[in-house]
Amino acid sequence: MKVNISYIELKTTFKEILLKYNFEEDDAELCSEIFAENTLCGVLSHGINRFPLFIELVQKGKINPKAKLEKIISFNSLERWDGNYGAGPLNAWRMTDRAIELAKKYGIGLIALKNTNHWMRAATYGWKAANEGFLFMCWTNTIPNMPPWGGIEPKTGNNPIVFAFPRSNGNVVLDMALSQYSYGKLATLMYERKKLPVVGGFDEKGNLTDDPEAIYKTQRALPIGFWKGSGLSLLLDLFATVLSGGNSTADLSKLDDDYGMSQIFIAINPVVFTSQKEIDLIAEKIINFYNSSKRLEGEQILYPGERTLIIRNENFKNGILIEEKIWETVISLKNN
Repeated sequence: MKVNISYIELKTTFKEILLKYNFEEDDAELCSEIFAENTLCGVLSHGINRFPLFIELVQKGKINPKAKLEKIISFNSLERWDGNYGAGPLNAWRMTDRAIELAKKYGIGLIALKNTNHWMRAATYGWKAANEGFLFMCWTNTIPNMPPWGGIEPKTGNNPIVFAFPRSNGNVVLDMALSQYSYGKLATLMYERKKLPVVGGFDEKGNLTDDPEAIYKTQRALPIGFWKGSGLSLLLDLFATVLSGGNSTADLSKLDDDYGMSQIFIAINPVVFTSQKEIDLIAEKIINFYNSSKRLEGEQILYPGERTLIIRNENFKNGILIEEKIWETVISLKNN
């Protein structure tokens, strides 16, 4: 059974709970906005569904609600920061801001962040940067939750990565894990007792399966592009770890919870080369060609981020459908 909750009620509820767990006013406001926005955009797995776990990590001391970001070293447009185990969404939002500041000054800004926590929906930061007119990339390493190609044990992360492109007629934002399905998506489908649209990993017998529970149990998610996704996950871990000086996926495997990641944020100011008008003309030409493909019967062609805009607008107008048990769990955090 599902309940219909408005964006405003959702955000207000999150903020009340965050204040209860010792977040400062400004931090509680921003963090509640991020969780509510993720839910509004239809990514419940990294919005309301994950909020109780976020609070659990605060209770365990793995997320420090009072932590402050600390700049370790800088070299012109490159900087290394320490998140000091603060809230992942707050750290990522502010590091995106800092990358944009550097890009305004130098044309490009690169931030390497260590000792941070799960940033929830990675696309949040791509949308933020694109809305401000910047090309953007960011990625994170994760706990080992995917086997390298040819292996059966999880020894690499599915290391989500985002690419964002600013466009007046709708930003193009690609947010993807390097597994065929993120573990958040697997958890959502498990909760809804649904199968995957296509196979997404291996069961205990080593067979490809569309059963999310079986994949969650084996931690043998299928890499995107098979060996290509496996190799890319390794490179993203190498870049994030070396540049940040933080934890690698191997280091994260030794921790008892999902925290302490290393992340990269890169913002590029495209107007150092051309105007926004010219950028839009180029984007329209490319997207129009992309959309000109003959469609399969009953199928749509959508550019990355287009579906998000549709879902967001519908949910803002009509309210967000949330599993009643999840909503009750969140409300209990406020009342207990």
